[in-house]
Amino acid sequence: MARMTGRRALSAAPVLLVVTFGVFAAAAASPFDPVKAYAGTAGLTASTENLDQLRANLGADQPLVARWWDWLTSALTGDLGASAVMRQPVADVITERLGWSALLAATAFLFAVTLGTGLGVLAARRPGRLLDRAVSAAAYTLEAAPAFWLGLLAVWFFAVRLGVLPAGGLTDAGSDTVTAGQVGTHLVLPALVLGLSQLPWFFLYVRQGVADALAEDPVRGARARGLAERTVLLRHALRSGMLPVLTLIGSRVPELITGALLVETVFSWPGIAAATVQAAVAVDFPLLAALTVLATAAVLLGNLLSDLLYGLADPRVGFDG
Repeated sequence: MARMTGRRALSAAPVLLVVTFGVFAAAAASPFDPVKAYAGTAGLTASTENLDQLRANLGADQPLVARWWDWLTSALTGDLGASAVMRQPVADVITERLGWSALLAATAFLFAVTLGTGLGVLAARRPGRLLDRAVSAAAYTLEAAPAFWLGLLAVWFFAVRLGVLPAGGLTDAGSDTVTAGQVGTHLVLPALVLGLSQLPWFFLYVRQGVADALAEDPVRGARARGLAERTVLLRHALRSGMLPVLTLIGSRVPELITGALLVETVFSWPGIAAATVQAAVAVDFPLLAALTVLATAAVLLGNLLSDLLYGLADPRVGFDG
């Protein structure tokens, strides 16, 4: 495990370098002017000389490679620079928002894995029955539904029509303090939507894996020995059927991040994903690069976690990847 982790860490370094340079290259090719975005409405009436001076102060007048290298060397020493759109250090932006994004992603992921696994086992137990057909149809429908559409639908139904849940934000309107009760209430809808966007994959993988395991000789032998159906499902079929799901965990991390971008925007959730959207719109080089590196690192860690879990669950695979 240690050797595998070390190899992945070494291979991650050039990937992160390429990703950061790609961010600066894409931002440089963008038609948006970061100086005007920083100046706001004042930039509409500012003179060319003032804009040029502001561009020099922000370092936006430097060549692409120079801007990237200055950011990279500073980042390696712990200085991520200052965010022009947030008007504060990038490290502070990440520190303030990372916890809220982690809470949303973890809640949604736990919901998707738990419900998807439970429904997958029940559907595989009686394939072709009403439950299997109904849940499979719902899963395929959710798989094709965009996360932002699910979010808007949830806001309309639960917040506007029923009025039982808040439409967005972190706390109630007019509240000066953040309480656990308010956060929990405001977390329900975004976590539900993000979890539903990930649930079909876990359901379909578990359903197929458990159905295949129930047809294998070891499971048939367990039934022939008179073991209870619950024991056959949970200790034999589910254990074997969950192996493909372990590889799914890492592959769903990019989709989870993409879904969080849309969900946090729809529900005004103050997380990293919402900050990424603002940084991209304003062409905020330091913030955009740091957030992209963070997202890339999350994907690489997710893939590593999948391989480690699969190696632990199936010793025949080992940790040679």
